[in-house]
Amino acid sequence: MDVEAMAERLRAGERRALARAITLIESTRADDRAAARALLARLHPGPDGAMRLGLTGTPGVGKSTFIEALGGFLTARGHRVAVLAVDPSSTRSGGSILGDKTRMERLSRDPNAFIRPSPSRAALGGVARRTREAILLAEAAGYDVVIVETVGVGQSETMVSEMTDLFLLLMAPAGGDELQGVKRGIMEIADLVVVNKADGALKAAATRTAADYAGALRLMRKREGDPEGIPATMTVSAETGEGLEAVWSRIAALDAHRRETGALARRRAGQAKLWLRRELEEGLKAAFATHPAVAAALPRAEARIEAGEEAPEAAAERLLALFLGGGAAGSGAARED
Repeated sequence: MDVEAMAERLRAGERRALARAITLIESTRADDRAAARALLARLHPGPDGAMRLGLTGTPGVGKSTFIEALGGFLTARGHRVAVLAVDPSSTRSGGSILGDKTRMERLSRDPNAFIRPSPSRAALGGVARRTREAILLAEAAGYDVVIVETVGVGQSETMVSEMTDLFLLLMAPAGGDELQGVKRGIMEIADLVVVNKADGALKAAATRTAADYAGALRLMRKREGDPEGIPATMTVSAETGEGLEAVWSRIAALDAHRRETGALARRRAGQAKLWLRRELEEGLKAAFATHPAVAAALPRAEARIEAGEEAPEAAAERLLALFLGGGAAGSGAARED
């Protein structure tokens, strides 16, 4: 693969080149991973980079409809928008439907938009492992707004905030009791809580729901460095477009504030350090799983645990000793196996 040629095509903003580059970074083959690292090393987005917007919400809340409406709103105003939509993978087959281009039919035809569905492959946080690298590729290709749509609300969903600049929680109109179902961790990292479907018969319910969330957010500690009114609660109708301009104005104002105060640069620096640790963790897991002594001992250890002959903690200690080169405990464990 000619990595330099691909880098040039990316810098020229070619959508096909971006699609191929994301396929490359998602590959698990050793030669592709080496090429992906070489490609990323050649790409240097500007110091500020694109606006990275994370978006989550429960299934059925209208995430795809909202993104399509927001994306069209932005491209009509001269922005280039990339949507990285992560689809949940089956825990049994590993497959994904990857239907986001179908759900965002109009936006997928927009020459100034790029939509890429990717399988989560059971990754925690509702994002694919290589989503962060895909963001960097989209920035290099000239997309100034990158939206990361996540699988859905869950405890580990907060990982999306570790790779984006702003985090938007999309909610549906509901009774006040629904507030109990929203995990505090999600609310604490949300910059905007947007109640969708604020139209027709649901408009009044959406307004009440937004007021409920606003009351809950006032009880949380204000984040240092953010302007007054953040996190904010708003209503929108993705179907009619009502409220869309106000939501974008609030997003743009918060982004500008964080860039001007240096908060954005500090946030991204912290994210880079955090993702170094994530990569180290993933690398160690992969090395452990492919270690010859561990691979040989693991099935027997699992059999003893299933039979109740050994505690999981003791088996884990023995396997780790094998992986780390043994010492006396590792040698004894190896002989016992």
